Amino acid sequence: MDIEELLERYRQLADRYAPARAQREYLDEYRKSMLAMLMRDAERAGFNSGVAQEREARASDGYLKMLDDLKTAVFEEEKIRYHLKAVELEIEIYRTKSANERAERRAYGA
Repeated sequence: MDIEELLERYRQLADRYAPARAQREYLDEYRKSMLAMLMRDAERAGFNSGVAQEREARASDGYLKMLDDLKTAVFEEEKIRYHLKAVELEIEIYRTKSANERAERRAYGA
């Protein structure tokens, strides 16, 4: 594979990585807000201690669904990140091979 193809793959992955990272960050922050809102709902339902409110909030279907969505977002982000890392390694290998070829040409006067 030549360097242009590697760079194009890297650009395509980067275009996918940015929204995946944004989604994961959003869900991570939303998780905090959702927990607060659910705790407020639990308080209105008669759970007066913070511990009881948090227990009810964390056990709610909505919170568990959101955690599943967060898990999916983290998985997608990490999968793309590792693909990016693989392309970075391929680029490094290309650079090393190119440097070795240049050194060999200089050594033989080519």
